[in-house]
Formats: sequence, C-alpha cells, structure tokens
Amino acid sequence: MDASDSGSPFRTAIFRKVWLASLISNFGALIQSVGAAWLMLEITQRADMVALVQTSVALPVVLFSLIGGAMADGLDRRRILLAAQGFMLVVSILLAVCAWLGWLTPWLLLAFTFLIGCGGAFNAPAWQASVQDMVPRAQVPAAVALNSMGFNLARSTGPAIGGAIVASAGAAAAFAVNAASYLGLFAVLWRWRPEYEPRVLPRERLGSAMAAGLRYVLLSPTIRTVLLRSVLFGVGAGAVLGLLPLIAAGLVNGGAFTYGLLLGAFGVGAVLAALGSARLRRRLSTEAIVRGASIGLALALLVAAAGGGFTLSAMALLTAGAGWVLALSTFNVAVQLSAPRWVVARALALYQMAAFSGLALGSWTWGALAEAHGVGTALQAAAAVLLIGTALGWLLPLEQSEPRNLDPLRPHREPETAVPVDARTGPVVVSIEWIIDEADIVPFLQAMAERRRIRRRDGAHQWALLRDLHDPRLWVERYKTATWLDYLRHRGRITHDDAEVPERLRALHRGSDPPKVRRLIERTTHRLPWSTLDSNAGEASALPDPARDV
Repeated sequence: MDASDSGSPFRTAIFRKVWLASLISNFGALIQSVGAAWLMLEITQRADMVALVQTSVALPVVLFSLIGGAMADGLDRRRILLAAQGFMLVVSILLAVCAWLGWLTPWLLLAFTFLIGCGGAFNAPAWQASVQDMVPRAQVPAAVALNSMGFNLARSTGPAIGGAIVASAGAAAAFAVNAASYLGLFAVLWRWRPEYEPRVLPRERLGSAMAAGLRYVLLSPTIRTVLLRSVLFGVGAGAVLGLLPLIAAGLVNGGAFTYGLLLGAFGVGAVLAALGSARLRRRLSTEAIVRGASIGLALALLVAAAGGGFTLSAMALLTAGAGWVLALSTFNVAVQLSAPRWVVARALALYQMAAFSGLALGSWTWGALAEAHGVGTALQAAAAVLLIGTALGWLLPLEQSEPRNLDPLRPHREPETAVPVDARTGPVVVSIEWIIDEADIVPFLQAMAERRRIRRRDGAHQWALLRDLHDPRLWVERYKTATWLDYLRHRGRITHDDAEVPERLRALHRGSDPPKVRRLIERTTHRLPWSTLDSNAGEASALPDPARDV
C-alpha cells in the first residue's frame, strides 16, 4: 500500500483505479436494470412479474454468498473477482443478443438476470473483503462510504441514461452497454498484483470453511444483531426498487424515461448521503444513523404512496436514496470492523445474505400485494415494516462501529509434542486447570461464560467447565477439536480484542504457578488388538508454552 493510515483512500493508486473502473461498471449495471425492469413491464403488464426482476437479482446473493465468502477467504480474491466479472460479461452478451433477436420471454429474462446475480454473489464478498487489501484498516469506513458513493453516483444519472437508451434504442441496447462496461474493471483487476500475507496453515475445505464462518457470525453478538436488523430493513426497503417501475407508470403516469429520472433522484439522494456519512459518523452513533435512515425511508414511501405527481415523488425518492445508502453502508462497516481477516469475507457474505434475503422477500411480497390491492397499499405496508424495524432498535441496538484490533494476539508457533502428531491427528482434548478462591467464583463464572462463547466461535467443541469435588478451589476448563490442524487454527484465532477475557481469568487465578495446560489425544481401545495400542495414548503432550492456551 502506498498510502498512510490517515487521509483519503484515493491516495492509494489501486483503490483509485478500481473505484473509477467500478463506477463505469456500475453505470452499465444500472442501465441494464432499467432495461430489464421496463422490458418486463412491456411484456407482461403485471406488478408481481416486474417485482420479480429485483428478486431474481437478490436471490442468488441469498443462495451463494456464503460459498463465495468461503472461497474469498481461502483463495486468491483477485482471481475470484476476475472469474466473476468474466462470467457476468458472457451472460450480459447473451442477454443482449437474445433481446436483439426478440427471443426473450418473461421467464427467460428472469433467468438471465438470475445468472447475472449469481456472478454478483461471488463477486461481492471478494470485492468487499479486498478493500482491506487496498487501503489501511483505519481507512476502511471511508473506503466503504466511497464505494457506496460510487455506486450511487452512477445511480444518480445511470438510470436516466438507461431510460433514454431504452426509449430510443430498446432494451437490447441497454444490455449491450452493460456488457461493454465490464471491460475496464476486468483490465484493472488483471493488472493488479495484491500482496497477501503468507499462509501458515493449509486452507480449510469449502464445507468446513462455510461452517466456520456461520459459527463465527452466530456466536458474535455484534454481527448477529446487524444481520437481524438488516433483514428487517431489507424487507421494507425492497419496496423502493421493486415497485419503482409501477410508481413511474401508475402513480406518476410516466414512461421509461420518467422511470429513469425517478431512479436518478434516488441515486442523487444516495450520493449526498455518502458524501455526508463521514461527518454523521463523527457526530452520531451507529444506532442513531440507522434509526434516522429507516424513519426517513419510511416517510419517503408514504409520500410516494400518496401519488402527488413527479416532483413530489422525485423528492421522496431523493430521501429514500439517502436512507438506503446510510443504513446499508453503516451495516457494512459494522460487519467489516467486527470480523478478523481470516473470516471477514464470510461475515460480509452472511450480511449480504441477510440484507438481500430481506430485499428479495420484500420485493416479492410488495409486488404481490400491489397486484392484489394496489401500489399505494404496498408502499404503506413497507413503510410500516421499516418503522417496526426502527422500534426493534430499542431492544437490540447496534453497537458503535469503532475500529478494533482484530489482529492475532500472538504469532503462529506450533507447540512441540512428545507424542508424534500430524495435521490429521485427533481428536485433541485441551484442559486448563484454574485455582479460584471462593470469593472470586462469581466473576470467574462470568468471565468463563464469555470464554465459552469465544472458544466455540473460534472452532472449539464440547466446551465444559468442571469443579473438583475434593479440592473446591480447583476448576478445569475443557474443550475438544477434531484434529491437530483444527487445534492450531483455533489457537491462532484469538485476537487482541479478545485478550481482555484471558487477562481477567489470569488475574483471578491463585496458584503459585500459571494455570496448568494439558493437551491430550483421544484414543479408542475397542476393536483394536492390544499389540497395536500406542503406549503413549492419552498422555499429555509436552507443554513448552502453556500460557498460549490460557
């Protein structure tokens, strides 16, 4: 990296180049989305089918993001980005050709948009996790805001351009423009040579990596709250883009160009919010930003439902765009700053799954409701869901998004053992003996409750806390990992941010020596002839650095 920890991420050359190329690609994507939504309206004239266009883009994120995140954490992110961009380029070319030849049916159009969404599902986790490969960690919030601004800068004018292209040259031309927009970003990524930290352990298998990411998120209260809040926000916010063609055609009585202008107003609001997001983060808490964004978006939907003409609808969408980008970028930053590097892409993937599952469900639900009871009713119901999500913030508030030190607490070092082991040796059982006074039992148990969460989050199984019946001061913490390699991964995942818990426990320990750590290999005795049993089975291994596990 060629930028200091302070200043703008644009001082880093690769971030600047990728941002500019992504801006062009975002223009193409938004032009394509206008063409797809309007073409569906022309083909079917059905509200539910128009809303399914948005659902077909969001659904692949729900289905495939975790796979994409696991791949992004274990493989070369640059190669994943190149493969995803190349796939979307090919699909976009085929979509343009089919539209030009007049072959598109409603379901074929949905199939193409679904495939483009699949490319995006693998692209997004790798792209978002790559931000920390481009800029210093202290600049991540600013970089995330700039990425949001870039997308919404394209949104501010891209849809209007898309509407003009569709109105003058047809949807096929819009799809062709989108295909061409991938070329610049593909070229920049092809030349980029990121410097990754050397891998000290073999990469996890795909299934294990997905399970580890899911476990980490479920056992991280901060990230878990973000996911729940993002689902509810997505359900309500899904009405904006899912029903916007119907707002333009039904409530405003416009055409494709009007739809583009309204989507452009949405983008202008998003750009203005992204420009002011850094100032807002300095003055307001994370919860206050999301709460204000949700209320603003709900009010915008209610105004749009009233159908007061183009000007009033455009002002409402300007507000909706601001609320949209403030909430989603704040969720994104909260996840990025709450996950260490080894799992950040999977955490972001699960966040995207949550947000886009809400968007997909919302788009489908509000489309069906609009078909049955009208667009205005659907917009009012979506606003009610946003307000319910805001009220939930009083019970499940978001924690303040401040940078944490999530680097490993200690450098990797494999402990020496008297019993020979390899990566597949296991199961491995670890026990730690604590001497605790009677007066310190309550704080000890409180610290151990947090210890249990961290151990399980980082891959330990069958965690237990035992008390000796003969020596009431003796407590034994015990957990298991499937293999020696899993044990090495587990012990390398504790971060500086986690260090406060073991420090509390060591302060409560009353033994003259440090807590005694034993590492053991679990062995079976049945079904084996006595001659094949390892005479060292079940013995504790050598412990040159027991404090590492404490």
